[in-house]
Parts: sequence; C-alpha cells; structure tokens
Amino acid sequence: MNAHHEGFSRRDLLKGGGALLVGFSLTGLPSVAQAARGDAAGPFDGNAIDTWIAIHKDNTATIYIGKGEFGQGNTTGLLQMAAEELDLDMSQVHSVPLDTNVVTNQGATTSSSSIERGGPQIRAAAAEARRALLNLASVRLGVQSGSLVVANGVVSIDGHPARKVSYGELLGDKPFNVKFTGTAPQKTINRYRLVGTRVARVDIPDKMALKYEYMQQVRVPDMLHGRIVRPGGQRAYGAGAKPVAVDTDSIKNIPAKVVRKGDFVGVVAESEWDAVRAARALKVTWTDPPALPGNAGLYEAMRASKTNDIVIADWGDAAKGFTQAVHVAQSTYNCPYQSHAPFAANCAIGNVSDKGALVICSTQDIYNTRDMLAEVLGLKADQVRVKYVEGSGTFGRSCYDDCAQAAAVMSQAVGKPVRVQFSRGDELGWDDYGPAHLADVRAGIDADGKLVAYEYHGWQHGWMVNETTHELVLQTKPAERTTGAGSIPVNRMSTGSMYQVSNRRVVSHMVPMVGQLKGAPLRSPLDLSFAFASEQIIDELALAAKMDPLEFRRKNIGDARWLGVLNAAAAAGGWTPRVAGPREASGDIAIGRGIALGTHHVSYGAAVAEIEVNRRTGVIVAKKLYGALDAGQIINPALVEAQIMGQMIQATSRTLKEEVTFDKTGVTSLDWMSYPVLRFAEHPDVTPVVVQRLDEPSTGAGEEVMGATAAALANAFYDATGVRLRQYPMTPERVKAALAQRS
Repeated sequence: MNAHHEGFSRRDLLKGGGALLVGFSLTGLPSVAQAARGDAAGPFDGNAIDTWIAIHKDNTATIYIGKGEFGQGNTTGLLQMAAEELDLDMSQVHSVPLDTNVVTNQGATTSSSSIERGGPQIRAAAAEARRALLNLASVRLGVQSGSLVVANGVVSIDGHPARKVSYGELLGDKPFNVKFTGTAPQKTINRYRLVGTRVARVDIPDKMALKYEYMQQVRVPDMLHGRIVRPGGQRAYGAGAKPVAVDTDSIKNIPAKVVRKGDFVGVVAESEWDAVRAARALKVTWTDPPALPGNAGLYEAMRASKTNDIVIADWGDAAKGFTQAVHVAQSTYNCPYQSHAPFAANCAIGNVSDKGALVICSTQDIYNTRDMLAEVLGLKADQVRVKYVEGSGTFGRSCYDDCAQAAAVMSQAVGKPVRVQFSRGDELGWDDYGPAHLADVRAGIDADGKLVAYEYHGWQHGWMVNETTHELVLQTKPAERTTGAGSIPVNRMSTGSMYQVSNRRVVSHMVPMVGQLKGAPLRSPLDLSFAFASEQIIDELALAAKMDPLEFRRKNIGDARWLGVLNAAAAAGGWTPRVAGPREASGDIAIGRGIALGTHHVSYGAAVAEIEVNRRTGVIVAKKLYGALDAGQIINPALVEAQIMGQMIQATSRTLKEEVTFDKTGVTSLDWMSYPVLRFAEHPDVTPVVVQRLDEPSTGAGEEVMGATAAALANAFYDATGVRLRQYPMTPERVKAALAQRS
C-alpha cells in the first residue's frame, strides 16, 4: 500500500531536540504503545526500566526492542523472552518499529546477534519489571510478594485466586520510576512456558494480509524524487573517479535540479521518471579511476599485494607435524566477490531543515546511521532522527546506508522531503561486496587417520561500514580495509577448529582494497569461503585414509557439541557409510552426496547435500539439503528452522551461481542476467534440524549453516564426478571444463 505518513512537515520540529516528529504506525500496533513515554523520548537511560518496558491500562505491555526485524523473526523471539519473564501471554506484548526517538541503542542488528546479545537485556529488564509489579501488588493486596502468583498479567494470592489485581490496574500507562539493576531473578528452565516453544511470528498476519508496509512503499506529502549520478559501477568513490565539471545545461529540458556537495552529484525532480532521465542525461566530466585487475587477474593481484599478516592460531609445530604425516592434502581455493543482491533495491526518504532532520530507511543500525547522517549534514546527532521501516531481505546491505545519506543530502539542498530509490543496476553496480578470498590449505594425517598437522593461509580484505555518500560529501579517502575494527581476518572458528590437531597454524593475509572494490558484511561474512576450502581438505584426507567422510570427522572431532550437530545432520540425511571416493556412474546424470561442518562466531552447524550433475550441460542441481544447528538455548524452534532453510537456499545460490564480474574499468554484473541468483523453481528441498540445548546460552542462528552448505555441495560434486572444484560459483562452464580436463 502507498499510505501517506502523517506529520512529516517542519511544523513538527520538536522543541529543544530539533528532531522531526512523525507519528505513524507500520504494523497496526495500538496507539497506547506510545502512551507511557511519548513519541519523543530519549536520550534514554539504560538503567531505567521505563526505557525498556511500558505497562498499559488494558493489561498489555510494550517492549522497546532496539534490534530490527528483517524477516528473520527475531522480534517474535525477543517478545517471547519478555512475555516469559513477565508472565504475560504473547497476545499481551507488542513492540514498536526501530526509531532513535523511541528505542534505546542495543547496537546493530548484525551477526545473528539479536537473541544472543539483545535478548539478555530484554530478559533482565522484564524480570526487573515483574519484580517491581509484584512489589506494587504486595502493597495493594497486603501480603508479602513471595505469596503472590501471576498468570497472564494478573497477580493473585497463592491459594486465594479471587484476591487479585492486574498489571494494568497497578501501573497502567504510568512510569515505573524504578532502576534497572539487573539483579532480579529470572525464571529457571523448569518454569518456562514460552521459551523453547513454537510461537507464531507476530509479523506474518499483516504480511499475509498485505497490510504490512515495506520501505519501498512509503510515501510522504510534498515528496520529491532523487537519483545519484555516478560514472559507472564501482568508480565513484573517494579513491575512484571524481567529478571535475558538471554541465547543468545538459538537462535544461528536464524539470530537475542538480545537487552537488563535495564529490557527491545527484538530481532531484518532481517525478521519479524525470529524476531517472536527468541522472542519465546529466553530463559530468570525471577523473580516471584506478584500474581494476579484472576477474581473470583478481587472485594473482591479491596474492601479489603488500599484506598485513596476522597470525590467528599457532600452537604446536605445524612444520614438524607435516614431517610425521603419512598422507598430506593441500590445495588452493578461489572465492569471488559477491553482491548482497537484496530482494528489493535500497530506498530511503529524507527531510532536512536547518533545525533538524528525519530520515526513514531500512538501516540495520539506526544509531550509527544517525551519527553518520549528522556528519554529512553538519548537524548534531540529537538533531537527527532515524526511523526504521523494514526492507525486504538485505543480507547485510543495510549495515551501510548510503541511500539514506543521499536522500538527506538532497533534501537539505532543495528544502523538501526527497525519496531516493536505487535501481537494480545501482544496487549491483555500487554495492560494497562480500570480499573475495584466496586460500592455501594443507593438512596431514597419521597411519590411524588422525590429524597431525593443519595449516591455513587466507588472503582477503576487510570492511568498514562507511557509506559511499559519506565519503563523497566529506571528500575523504576510503579507509584501507586491512586493519581496524572493520577488518575481517581469517576466522579461527571456521578454519578447522572443530577438529583435534596438536599442530595448527592459521595466518590471515589482509589485502588492501582491490581498486575501488570495497568489502562489506554479506551474510555469514567469509565463513562460506573458509568452509568451502577447509572442509574439502578434510574430505580429501578421508579419501586418503580410505575412511567414510562421516567416520573420519567423528574420529577427529574433540568437542561433544560438534559431534552432536554432525550426527544430527547425518541422521536427518540418512547418511550411509562408504569409503570416500567418487561413485561409479553412467549416462549424463551423476548423483552425489556430501557432508560438512561450518560455523559463524560460536554456533555449531552441519550439512548434508544431495545433488545431480548433468555431465553434458555442466548444470548442478541441489536436490535435497539437510542442515543441523546447535545455537544453545533456542527461544523458538520454528524461527530457527526457517533460518536454517533460508541459509541453505542462499548458500546454494552463492555456491552455484553468484559472482561479481568486472573488467579494467568497472563492474559488469548489473542485472539478474549477469548476476544470476537461485530461482524459486531451482530451490532444493531443505530439512532443518534444531539441536536444542536449553541449559546453554543462546548464540547466533542466522548464518551458521551457510559455510557447511557450500562445502557439502562441493564434496557432493566430487562424490558424483571424482573431480574437485576449488572455485565457486560452480557454474556449468567451470563444471564442463573440470570434467573435460579429467577425461
């Protein structure tokens, strides 16, 4: 729907704070949800219960969650945790959309961290609120709080249910005025009613009824349309092409205004089509950007770079360990840049005056976006308000919101609200990509099939979530992605740490930016590459030891949780023992199965893949996938099962199809034909398995099976053909070339 959002005008500038006030509801939440604190709360005191929870007269509660909903269902899980501690039903708890004027800063919604990092705060605040409410009830009912019981927000005297009072009667729409100490006791596992159960997602009914509004659908009164003008894919960064001259006369016949600030160039028009036309027609003279190596020269350029080397793991004596090995496997693996390829291209609306700014966007970090907007606009942080509206499937793209900054910059220039909508070519050509990776891996085993040495050398650059618009406006050079907080060294957890080996060395070779190709967080950053390399080496050693790949892994795993998740995936997939090696096959179609482990951060993932390979056409079809995940305490198994399915489907797409292509001057994969993704008709049948551990802390569940999936697909390919593919995507062209070379 294209509903107009009320209150976007400058008359709504808040007194004192300077932020624009917009009072709209995206999800049909009751208006009482804002009643306890007002729409313009903040800055927030994290040590006050009122920052986190409001109790209403109708005996419901608003939970002020600082983590975003991106389709993963985390809002449902966090509400479960709150309802559990408050002894409320799920129908009695609600949340509000992310908004810097409404919710406190719980950090970015990234790295599968919502439950792991945001959940403990929500749970502790709810426990604290429950204790405060029971203290109020004890006074009201004239008994000690230990004599009270709660059901669905109604407090009664144990054994005397008629003597009762509801939360709404105790506090309805009034502040707690109680400090959040973190000392309130939380429920023990044996008392859980909601945690660990399958609760329906709270956002699905409105989405299914077409009542839900995505960012791309938002419209506001008096809105203009903007487009960024750039010379071509990946060439308009601070270190790339810069505008030398802008010929405004080149669009004199199009009703549009040119906006230039620093090295940023954009156009604004009354209609979106006029903005598109003007962006295409505007003549700009650019400096020449640094040359790119092209796809063919990428990995050689990475290896030849002057690197910042970081030793990630070094114990025992790897060199000595290899002298003791009976069998050694070693290979090089190439993994490309990949785009976020969001379902809907990025979109944002900005409205800026000299007193404040409101930006509506789908950022994954409202507070960081606010701070960077303030820098770009020359305002104080408390003069900028960021409201979140869900964007469809961004996979880390919204960690850096250059679209939001562009909308704000253009709004500031023209004095009206401006909407910026990227095209598909914009999104694919100007993305900050998941970094490419080059790996040299070798490992050795003794005569008993035990690992005695393991060595991993990885080349890649890291990321910084500095937006392109920020760099252009302020004319700053993009930070080298080799050091600092945004760097991504090789992950020790993802490179063989699940196996017992006394001699292990892992080295990360941090590469400077390749031309202007910037790195950015893409779902399960680089873990897919790490597992693709390390788990193929494990399979090669199983073959050398004449052992079943599953049994070989069992023999070398030293952690019970890794063993548990491996066995869960194998059982789900009906794995049958066999000596590692290719199957005998005739005809065009070869069938293979593979198994692998993988992780992201500290969770445990495993996958089994069944594929078909058409040896004539080179097409790989993923038929069935089985994924198991151990992420500690699972709040809602249904949500995690959906996460596993999404991970495995996306990992299949990235392993079989996705690769950013570029020549010497820029990116060439600018549409779904040149950057193909897995289509609905190509989706494999996925069986998810959740390993529940209620007595363990919750860890990430949104990215941990992706690497295992990629490696399982690669191992299945060898099982089917007897050929190793050490570069993905495993395209038909690469398949046919590998098979031809073998024959």
